[in-house]
Amino acid sequence: MSKGSITAEPPVRAAPPSPHSVGRAGYLTGIFFLGPALVLLTVWMVYPAVYTIIRSFFGTTGYLGNWVGIANYERLFTTATLLRAIENNAIWVAVVPALVTAIGLIFAVLTERVGWAVAFKTVVFLPMAISAFATGVTWRILYQQDPDLGAINALGRSVSSFVSTPGVLPNAIPSTPTMHTSKGAIVLKTPLQPGRSIALGLTGIPPQSVPGSAKQAVQPKAKAGDIDGVVWRDFKPGGGKPGVVESQELGLPGVTVQLRDSSGKTRTAKTADDGTFDFSGLPHGTTYTASIGAQTFAKPFGGFSWLGPKLITPSLLIAYIWIWAGFAMVVIGAGLAAMPRDVLEASRTDGATEWQVFRRVTVPLLAPVLSVVFITMIINVLKVFDLVIALAPESTQSNANVIALAMWRTAFGGANDFGTGSAIAVFLFLLVIPVLALNIRRFKRDV
Repeated sequence: MSKGSITAEPPVRAAPPSPHSVGRAGYLTGIFFLGPALVLLTVWMVYPAVYTIIRSFFGTTGYLGNWVGIANYERLFTTATLLRAIENNAIWVAVVPALVTAIGLIFAVLTERVGWAVAFKTVVFLPMAISAFATGVTWRILYQQDPDLGAINALGRSVSSFVSTPGVLPNAIPSTPTMHTSKGAIVLKTPLQPGRSIALGLTGIPPQSVPGSAKQAVQPKAKAGDIDGVVWRDFKPGGGKPGVVESQELGLPGVTVQLRDSSGKTRTAKTADDGTFDFSGLPHGTTYTASIGAQTFAKPFGGFSWLGPKLITPSLLIAYIWIWAGFAMVVIGAGLAAMPRDVLEASRTDGATEWQVFRRVTVPLLAPVLSVVFITMIINVLKVFDLVIALAPESTQSNANVIALAMWRTAFGGANDFGTGSAIAVFLFLLVIPVLALNIRRFKRDV
């Protein structure tokens, strides 16, 4: 090195920190952030789960001397109520996930083609913003059997009125023993020949059911060659004589009166506002039977018993699908928006129809998203509880029973059988684990 040259000294580097000090600091930091979460997780998740598993091997009360082994689990498959809960949950798993996924897929595809897609998505997704308990109360009102109270049966009554017109006097009954009911019609027992005037009195008719055009009833005079008469509300305020037309008794207009001869030929007439009718030009020597037609007493649409034992499970499924269809639509719609459009356009360019594009391109590309929705719905329906207890009346809850509801009713609903209730909880936990494992495996594969 020449004289006078300057040599740069290498920089002095600080010694790396001790691995032990880094480890302690890292542990302390991790404990500081994760500690509260671990405590809460232990208190609210781990301890209850372990306690429930242990409790399931003991009887109704206490631990000491009350060991029952697997007897509580055996009761799951030998008690009719619990078997019904398992069967109903199997129906839920078989129906709801597939329908929710299919409806969500249809909605997601269709909303891409309409200008009011945002409004439609908002309306369909809105039930997700309401609690399941509130939804159950709402649908319980909609399902009321009385068409004047339940909106669904009110709609059914509107449709039914086009198919079959209800009678003008659905609740009327004969006022005297001279008439009897046969195949829905009210028949006069006495055979008739021309030249007679008959009185067909009816009772059991509330004032509000009398047609508004009704007038004072009139007993017509007999005419040769005719059979005439009157149909009236045989009720006089303050008391009257049955079978006799009196003042303040109204005729019944619009009633169908039938006259049948011995050969089976039937004539029909409608009553006037005063209840009178007339069959004229009848041949002499022929015997007739008079009756009020069954259509007069045809019952109006009384509504389906949606909350009854036969329809309660389908009713619950409809309400649950209504809640979750919006969730499926939004998730599938997000996957549809991320789908490469060039693939769809290429298939259309190659001559594929819209149905072929949907079936062979759209659905396969959406398979990961569809599986997310499907598996999520399986987990949800296995745990369904609040909708059932809110929507199903007490009288039909045993018919609508599901595993979660059976667990609550067994442990806290009056039976206070905590051993069997814990066994039901463990059984439900075991059912959910394989689905969760499948979901986690799918997540790892996607990552």
